[in-house]
Amino acid sequence: MTEARLAQQFAFLLEAEKLKSVTRATPIADNSRRENSAEHSWTLALYALVLADQAAPGVDVNRAIRMLLLHDLVEIDVGDVPIHSGNGAAHDAPAVQAAEAAAAERLFGLLPADLGPELRAIWTEFEANETPTAVFAKSLDRVQPVLLNHLGGGGSWLEYDVTWPQLETRVGGKVARGLPRVWGWVEARIRPWFEGRGR
Repeated sequence: MTEARLAQQFAFLLEAEKLKSVTRATPIADNSRRENSAEHSWTLALYALVLADQAAPGVDVNRAIRMLLLHDLVEIDVGDVPIHSGNGAAHDAPAVQAAEAAAAERLFGLLPADLGPELRAIWTEFEANETPTAVFAKSLDRVQPVLLNHLGGGGSWLEYDVTWPQLETRVGGKVARGLPRVWGWVEARIRPWFEGRGR
């Protein structure tokens, strides 16, 4: 049993290594290259740890960290679908959601029967974005690319010709739902960039 279990655990872990090869639209802070999805997931886990004091009542920060480590594994199969692509419609398209669910089934299915469903449930909770913990985690997921785009001189905002109203709709409201003070702090720093461009 131990050998078989280890084989399943490492099958999943070695498959997860592929997340390092998934390139995102967002640049890293120095704008020298684009971030990969594994870097994004690790950074978000750190965000959850450091910004735990901003969490609303009922948030399980340790569970949020687990969510953030798992949330983008499906991009191994599906790739990154930027929030501003398809004029903001591609990210939540039914075809993308179905592809991600199939990827979750495959990836978490690599794990032992007692562990796979547990981790799949954490991923599903994040995607549903209904529990306080998921709302907190999803807000962090939305705010980090904003900061990187700002540090990178516009990043994917330039690529997708994003305006301030679009950012507020696609990102701001979602961040503010779980992290209102964080969004206020971020907004004060990024809005002048858009205003300076007349966007």
